Amino acid sequence: MRVALRHHLLIWLLVPQLVLWLAAALVTYSVAVRYADLAIDRSLFQASKALARQVKPMGSGLLVDFPRAARDILETDPDEQVYYMVSSPPGQFILGNHQLPLPPDPDPGTDTQHFYDAYVQEQGETVAVRVAAISLNWGEPEAPQRMLVQVAKSRHSRQILARHILRDTAVPLSILVLIMSALVWMGIRSGLSPLARLRDTVSRRAPGDLAPLRLDVAPEEVRDLVGALNTLLAAVQESLIQQRRFINDAAHQLRTPLAGLKSQTELALKELEQRHYPDPGLHARLQMVLESATRSSHLITQLLTLARAEPESALVAGQQSFDLHQLAREITTEWVPRALSAHIDLGMDEDDGAEDLPASGWPTVVLGHPLLMREAIINLIDNAIRYAGSQTEVTVRVRASAQWVTLDVDDSGRGIEPALLPRVFERFVRGHQDSQGCGLGLAIVREIVLRHGGGVHLAPLSPHGLRARIELPQPKAAAAAVQSSTHSTMLP
Repeated sequence: MRVALRHHLLIWLLVPQLVLWLAAALVTYSVAVRYADLAIDRSLFQASKALARQVKPMGSGLLVDFPRAARDILETDPDEQVYYMVSSPPGQFILGNHQLPLPPDPDPGTDTQHFYDAYVQEQGETVAVRVAAISLNWGEPEAPQRMLVQVAKSRHSRQILARHILRDTAVPLSILVLIMSALVWMGIRSGLSPLARLRDTVSRRAPGDLAPLRLDVAPEEVRDLVGALNTLLAAVQESLIQQRRFINDAAHQLRTPLAGLKSQTELALKELEQRHYPDPGLHARLQMVLESATRSSHLITQLLTLARAEPESALVAGQQSFDLHQLAREITTEWVPRALSAHIDLGMDEDDGAEDLPASGWPTVVLGHPLLMREAIINLIDNAIRYAGSQTEVTVRVRASAQWVTLDVDDSGRGIEPALLPRVFERFVRGHQDSQGCGLGLAIVREIVLRHGGGVHLAPLSPHGLRARIELPQPKAAAAAVQSSTHSTMLP
């Protein structure tokens, strides 16, 4: 899975921040627990010292001066239950409200405070407590005794205090992390903006624009890449120049012999027809040679036109504004004699309205290459005249809307089989198997129209016939539309 560079950088910058935030939260919680323990231990130590003062040695015994009021003060805590116990020797209960476990150190030392965690049973439940213990000596010197004073409090208050400290610390820290993340994102976008400008510069280029990229628009880190691209563009431009030179040389070298072959064959046919006893077999063979030469010449012309219509051709870059309606009228007028010789009624529909398009009134001026568009229209009219059949009609129509300028070539012939409609725009695919064409006419139309940012479609007409439609964007949308390709489909 490919990840955008900005996302890759963002992940590598934010993930360490998240890890550090979690580590800071854990450290903060442990520090909060430690300071909560210190606060609770201080209060427990003061309580244990106060309790120890209520038990006074007297000779060989102990005087317990622990009035009810003092007991209530010690046992009553607004937040937690307080447990206390006095034992002497340690473990032998003398005073208190609960049996507390002994310290882990069996001999903590006289007047030494000792803090530890323990568990007590309270109404069938186990309660975790924090215990403060003080060991005191009492009795006669010849019979020393030891007394253990213990005061405990539930650890629940410690957890609450630690959570409060963590919350008060984590919220500002989280806000700082969010602010830092936003600054990181803004920094990444700002740092990658030169790459975005370089991308826009390349994407706005026309297909035939092979000029070198400016190095000053590229950041220093990618100037080597831009330099490599400029070297590649220069090599491609040189290759295209050689290709165009080869195409021009091939056109000259192939057209001249074929034109001579056609002329000589036509002269031979005329001479053969002027004889009193012409040879039928020789006449048929010469007629086949003439048809083959004509078909080869047409194929070469179509291949050269297709090469010029390719997106790599420099001809595509020379775009200008022209009137599609006027161009279609001129081509239709030129092809009327050819249509009449084939017994076909060819005409231009000058009506201002169309049943499937908005009323005319929008300009029919488009942005493109007039010579290439002339080839596209000629191919559509030529296909209609070739395959419509005798005693049919071919109508050319140009209409405009707010977004599109549309050219239709309708014929009342036999049409194309529905199964072949999706494939007729492929190269060397013929709409009729008995046709003499080379299967490149519609492929040329498609390449030319796509280079102009438009689309070409075929649809059957009722009761019979075929409509070939070219759609070109209005000049306002043509500059953007020419950057993308529109595929050929059937009309709805």
